[in-house]
Amino acid sequence: VQLVESGGGLVQAGGSLRLSCVASDGSGSSFAVAWFRQAPGKEREFLASINWGGHSTSYADSVEGRFIISRDNAKNVVYLQMNNLEPEDTAVYYCAAPNMGEWHYWGQGTQVTVSS
Repeated sequence: VQLVESGGGLVQAGGSLRLSCVASDGSGSSFAVAWFRQAPGKEREFLASINWGGHSTSYADSVEGRFIISRDNAKNVVYLQMNNLEPEDTAVYYCAAPNMGEWHYWGQGTQVTVSS
């Protein structure tokens, strides 16, 4: 499984960013994907997940209503649309895929910095 994130950058508070995760296992199959983030000095935090078909999503309370997870299986891409960003959203954002019931595979991360 390979996961490659992109779309991070510097944005002002109140702005938006859309992150992308190209998720592939080499067979063309779709699988569940989640987004996490880790801020300096803090533990990795779950943000959102989406099932293989895109019909079921789950969000952390901290981002529900501001972040939207979606996917385009034709392109093997999972998106995280982030709106109304706050300085507290500054972190490295990762996408992950499961194995044996755990989030096992991880991308390299993409930095998001929100200025006040």
